[in-house]
Amino acid sequence: MFPGYNKGETTQRIASGVFAEISGYEYGIQFASNYIPGEFVPYVRIMTTGYEDVESAKSFGLPYIVLRNPHPYDTTTLHYNWQIWETKAFSIFTNQTETIDQKGATEAVLNVLNFLASKDIIEFSSHKGYISSIINESDMICVKSNTAGIFQKITETKKTVKKGEILANILNPLDCSIAEEIKSPVNGTIFFT
Repeated sequence: MFPGYNKGETTQRIASGVFAEISGYEYGIQFASNYIPGEFVPYVRIMTTGYEDVESAKSFGLPYIVLRNPHPYDTTTLHYNWQIWETKAFSIFTNQTETIDQKGATEAVLNVLNFLASKDIIEFSSHKGYISSIINESDMICVKSNTAGIFQKITETKKTVKKGEILANILNPLDCSIAEEIKSPVNGTIFFT
């Protein structure tokens, strides 16, 4: 409901109050959660609004920087509105969404500390992380099964695969036979499962 409306419904008023307190800063960092449960490579996401700062995003030291072209529903998100109101916004995604992953959370905090140190906001010294690869969300390929059944993951997240390589099997729930082999349509890296 961002940026909110201070005379609107309850959710709009809350969003307006929060946004008033966190606006006007040079940088905005949020720990975001994926709406689909699963496992994915840690990354920083930036919306391409014309106010994105890809060079600064490299300072997090995460494996990937994902550029997202905003969809209509993104216009009410904190990230989008921060950028429109001239805050350089970054959304940090770690390994899990359904539970707190202590290791992933610790790494995310270190990534933010690296970022803050690179901007001379704090004094902090640690491993600087990865040289980030920049990818467009629109270049990602969603691979789906054509068959219902039990999902058996074969490859791991972060693994580089070749076109035709088996990613997963769909098992028949009655006899556990393979009902479908899900194969990679391209050469690439498993980003999300």
